[in-house]
Amino acid sequence: NLEAPEIPVYSVKGHEEIINSIDGVGGLGVGEGAPEIVTGSRDGTVKVWDPRQKDIPVANMEPAQGESKRDCWTVAFGKFPELVCSLEFDRKDINMNKLVATSLEGKFHVFDMRTQHPTKGFAAVSEKAHKSTMWQVRHLPQNRDIFLTSGGAGNLHLWKYEYPAQRSKKDSEGAEMGVAGSVSLLQNVTLSTQPISSLDWSPDKRGLCVCSSFDQTVRVLIITKLNRI
Repeated sequence: NLEAPEIPVYSVKGHEEIINSIDGVGGLGVGEGAPEIVTGSRDGTVKVWDPRQKDIPVANMEPAQGESKRDCWTVAFGKFPELVCSLEFDRKDINMNKLVATSLEGKFHVFDMRTQHPTKGFAAVSEKAHKSTMWQVRHLPQNRDIFLTSGGAGNLHLWKYEYPAQRSKKDSEGAEMGVAGSVSLLQNVTLSTQPISSLDWSPDKRGLCVCSSFDQTVRVLIITKLNRI
C-alpha cells in the first residue's frame, strides 16, 4: 500500500537464513492462477507463498535429510504451455539420461538430459498420444526405452524410444546441443470409460503391471513378447 508503506500487506518469517531471490505472479489475466510469491534462500530451500494463506507455504522444496544444503540464488515463475501431470526419468540409478513429461493436453515430451545447450536447453521429441489428459508414464524396468502411458479416456499406450545415430552435435557457434530421438507406438488398449490415474510395472516379472482408474477398479495386466522388442 503506497499510502502506508510502513505497513506490509503481507509478512511472514519464511526462511532460517537470508533470502537470495524472490519473484511473484498472479493477477495477470483471467485463468492465470492464484497470486503467489516464490523465495529462494541460503538455507537451501525454495518456498511458494500465497498471501491469502498466512504463515504456511503452499509448496516447500528442500534438501532431503542428511543432504548438504546449497544456496538457491535465483527463482522465477514462468508459464509452461501445458500443465504437466506426470514426470519420470528412465532410470534412477545413473546420471540423468531421459525424462518423460506427460501433460493435461494429452501430449508427452521425451527430453534427452545428457546435453544441455546454453540457450536451447535439452533436446526433446513430443507426441500427441491421447485425446484427453495423460495421467501417468512408467518405464519398463527391464528395458528403459519402453514406457507405458495412461489416459483420461481409460486407455493405455505402449511406446518405444529410438536413439538417434548421434546424441549430440555442435551448433554454428561450436556449442554442444542434444539431438532428439524418435518414438513409435507399439500397442494400445482401452480398459475403462474412466481415466486411468495410476500404473506401475513389476520389477521382477517382465510385462506384469497394475493400474487403477476412476471407476474404482484395480486391474492387473500382463503384456507379452516384450523380450522381442
